[in-house]
Amino acid sequence: MERIQPTEEDGYEALQGHLVGRAIACRNKYDIRGDSLSWSTLQQVLQDRDIVRFPVEVCFTDEGLMRGEFAIPSPCGESATDGFRLLMRPCFQQDEEALVTLALYHLPSVNYLDIVTTKEAELFGAAMLGIEVEDYYQRVCRFADRMPDAFRFTKEQEAEAAMVHKHLKGEQPSKMAPPTSEAVVQAQPAAASSSCCGGGSCS
Repeated sequence: MERIQPTEEDGYEALQGHLVGRAIACRNKYDIRGDSLSWSTLQQVLQDRDIVRFPVEVCFTDEGLMRGEFAIPSPCGESATDGFRLLMRPCFQQDEEALVTLALYHLPSVNYLDIVTTKEAELFGAAMLGIEVEDYYQRVCRFADRMPDAFRFTKEQEAEAAMVHKHLKGEQPSKMAPPTSEAVVQAQPAAASSSCCGGGSCS
């Protein structure tokens, strides 16, 4: 009997199915209703190893974030088991909806490390909030656009990121490209041994 060799596309489909299943299990476990999630509930989720594979501590700081990034999971040590610090811009600290929306975008990078793309980030966030992927993407962009100009991409960079994001929408997933403000969501994978990039002004 001829052995069927799984393709890279099969792997991504399995990954996406797994992360959606995890999001649905989380909604059921924490009785999440509607399209919103409280910050306090998200804090419980971050401590739940059935949902978030490795420990995550949220830190509000601009240090360690590049221009265009709204957040980024930064490894705490040499191994993913050492956990991550989710660096988030302090400008979002008083906006619960923004914090939850932007934090969810990076949890797939914590769970699945460097195989994650923007598609998985958007799919997981949408599944966690019970909304369409495009609606989640627009929500991330809206919040990312609120970053001070000093932290956002230039118009030229935003236009380039928008083109990349549009290209990825119809293509097989490739490595995460960054979110920019106004039109796209940037996200790069969180590697176990190196810091990962996280959405920028809606990149």
